Amino acid sequence: MQKKRKRYKDFVPIGNILPGLLKTCRRQSDAELAQIWDLWETIVGKMVAENARPAAFKGKLILVHVESPAWIHHLQFLKPDLIRKINEALGKSLVEDIKFKVGPLAG
Repeated sequence: MQKKRKRYKDFVPIGNILPGLLKTCRRQSDAELAQIWDLWETIVGKMVAENARPAAFKGKLILVHVESPAWIHHLQFLKPDLIRKINEALGKSLVEDIKFKVGPLAG
């Protein structure tokens, strides 16, 4: 015996549903971390921003794509200061570590 499907009289635009649904899938701290893309150049300065960009985050780790291995080496020395500046800009201690990787500088 086949189950009958419910029939909906009124359709709801997906744009009305997605924002609420996405909020249930993301932690608040992830939404706050997303601000890093907008604040990056202000936080790290123009020279670093031209050669390194945030690419992703997971928990309290940020993955930053850099132009070259030389930039990875340079940024390793700046890592504690960058973490401090990022957390100050966000107003919370949301970042504990940064991983640098040669990759595309989107944006």
